[in-house]
Amino acid sequence: MHVPARRVVRGLGLLCAAALSLTACSSSGSTAASGSGDASAGASAVQAALAKGGTITVWAWEPTLKQVVTDFEAKYPKVHVNLVNAGTGDKQYTALQNAVSAGSGGPDVAQIEYYALGQFALGKSVQDLTQFGAASLNGTFSPGPWSSVDIAGGVYALPMDSGPMALFYNKKVFDQYKLTVPSTWAEYLDDARKLHAANPNAYITNDTGDAGFTTSLIWQAGGHPYKVDGTKVSVDFSDAGSTAFTSTWQQLVSGKLVAPINSWSDQWYKGLGDGTIATLATGAWMPANFVSGVPGASGDWRVAPLPQWQAGQNASAENGGSSLAVMKASANQDLAYAFLKFADAGPGVQDRIKGGAFPATTADLNSPAFLNTAFPYFGGQQANQIFAQSAKNVVKGWQYLPFQVYANSIFNDNVGKAYVSSTTLAQGLKNWQDASLRYGSQQGFTTG
Repeated sequence: MHVPARRVVRGLGLLCAAALSLTACSSSGSTAASGSGDASAGASAVQAALAKGGTITVWAWEPTLKQVVTDFEAKYPKVHVNLVNAGTGDKQYTALQNAVSAGSGGPDVAQIEYYALGQFALGKSVQDLTQFGAASLNGTFSPGPWSSVDIAGGVYALPMDSGPMALFYNKKVFDQYKLTVPSTWAEYLDDARKLHAANPNAYITNDTGDAGFTTSLIWQAGGHPYKVDGTKVSVDFSDAGSTAFTSTWQQLVSGKLVAPINSWSDQWYKGLGDGTIATLATGAWMPANFVSGVPGASGDWRVAPLPQWQAGQNASAENGGSSLAVMKASANQDLAYAFLKFADAGPGVQDRIKGGAFPATTADLNSPAFLNTAFPYFGGQQANQIFAQSAKNVVKGWQYLPFQVYANSIFNDNVGKAYVSSTTLAQGLKNWQDASLRYGSQQGFTTG
């Protein structure tokens, strides 16, 4: 399963060093690493390394990788994988940044969420995998995850999982209040008003301001607020997609139609269980969290396609998801890439699916066995069919900032004010835009 999208905490001082100042270490353990980008030479080097054996260290918090490591070591008994949980998300990135700056102490392989990968790629802290033939895997993965690892002509990681969005809704609540499952966000807004009018303690969803959720809905709306070309970056939250989001979501916030409850809190789990939070628009990794966190509501919830910004469209976006990257400082890049390919495009994919992960591989997304899996929690619904279609409908062309980790850390200082004051979402986004551009300029990026 994918670790849930988290609110990025404040105080990421060590991590907030921009990608331009990341120090790439000179050591390289790949026979093909220094030079030509010859994919056939890289593939041969990987096979030779597997035959010789060795040890690699993997920093990752994703629990299904434990079985992947077991099976990888069984297939390649001369290789030992040291799997380390160095913290989730920003905690690991801080440790990773420290290791990069120090030039030692880091892993061979690191789990890096898609929104954070650009920061490490531009800083040349992770290895371009085209030398191993990774570019040929393009069609292996769904468009959203692949576009997140294909950066400036290089492939800087392999997609590990995916977070195509869907609408999880409490069917029991919808039936009780005679609500129609919304096909558009305008209908969603109508449902929010009807539900809260009928029961002032019930809300269509919860929201106190979340960077990942906000940018995902702007992404779905066709927005492209971030434009990155090498070290040139621009941010514009006045584009059509951003405006579509703010014009609707502002009505939810101003009307007090969203519960002021933090996601992943005890109160949140309670709300999902007792019906006071009626929907969640989030990634396809969510089902396992329902099963473990809200067991008492089994049978109440269902899955539907994400509501559309315009009737008749079939657009979606990613929310969450991670990649596995080979660190530039690794002395065992060949073995590291072998593990990546096994985990993300080989037998390890089935290990992870069985453990509850949502795949990024197109073959699995199209597999009848996967698509026809019944979810007892969702009343026997074959929810993977909705998730897989969502993956195909992810709007192309989305970009993150090369310092998105920092940008997300200041989201609540800017946009978050719209949930607790007279500041509008549009003004909050403009403030976030300006603060992000100031930071980028201070770190040496050309901004506009």
